[in-house]
Amino acid sequence: MTEQGLPRSEESAGVTYAVGAYLLWGVLPLYWHLVHEVPALEMTAHRTLWCVVFLGFITVIRGRVGEIGAILRTPVTRWTLTATSALITVNWFLFMYALVTDQVVESSLGYYMTPVLNFAFGILLMRERPSRLRMFCIGLATCGVLVQLFAFGRLPWLALGLAVTFGLYGYFRKKAPVAAMDGLLVETGLAVPAAIALLVWWHVHGTGLFLIGNVKRDALLVLGGAFTITPLALFAAAMRRVRMTTMGFLQYMAPTISLLAAVFILGEPFDLSDLVSFGFIWAAIAIAIFDSLTPKAPGTPNAA
Repeated sequence: MTEQGLPRSEESAGVTYAVGAYLLWGVLPLYWHLVHEVPALEMTAHRTLWCVVFLGFITVIRGRVGEIGAILRTPVTRWTLTATSALITVNWFLFMYALVTDQVVESSLGYYMTPVLNFAFGILLMRERPSRLRMFCIGLATCGVLVQLFAFGRLPWLALGLAVTFGLYGYFRKKAPVAAMDGLLVETGLAVPAAIALLVWWHVHGTGLFLIGNVKRDALLVLGGAFTITPLALFAAAMRRVRMTTMGFLQYMAPTISLLAAVFILGEPFDLSDLVSFGFIWAAIAIAIFDSLTPKAPGTPNAA
């Protein structure tokens, strides 16, 4: 058993889910870059709407409509998911804004900073007790983040916004006792009325970029819902199985992939400070993953 009371196999499965989520999140900027001419708020509205469409279809197929009703009738869960809905919507908007304004490197910095918040939430709020090895990893990862911050040369408000919203989203999502896909449908469903209202307004006033003759762009916006829910579902499943400190380390995968994509595909700069930061962060990831997947003897720190 892990210190969360779950079988060791459950935590291993959770690590697998998390790796899948972060790999997909890492390459998503390349997908959304295909429609970068769409304003950030409009992309966010489409992302929300089509997430609900795909999730609603999946929910009906799985026969879980009753579970959605039960969630909405439970006040504590409903309010928790209301909070996560607001947080993930703001996070999506900030991410889209970074994309359309060619600030993918700063968005990557934000997701580098998020795991530090996960460490703090895990230790201070979830009462997790990391081993000395993990504390050493936290130190390495923090050094990598500090290198990025000092190299940036100014207060990175966009990165901070991404870090705070996603860090809090992960914390509250872990507190919600709901299945991954069910929770995602409620979260996005709570935000969809505003999304639909905005899309209708833009269409009526002729300022929207949907259904104006560009079939490829329309298809990409619609399919963005499916590409959004897949990593979110994996992430939600992982959060219920894996310690937040472990999730913190694994989360460095997504911004690393995004940063590499920004540099080698989107043409953004990469300098020595990025290389030094990568060294610290990847060392921390490697040690943390090894520690998570290595069986512990009873009585040792973080043992079953």
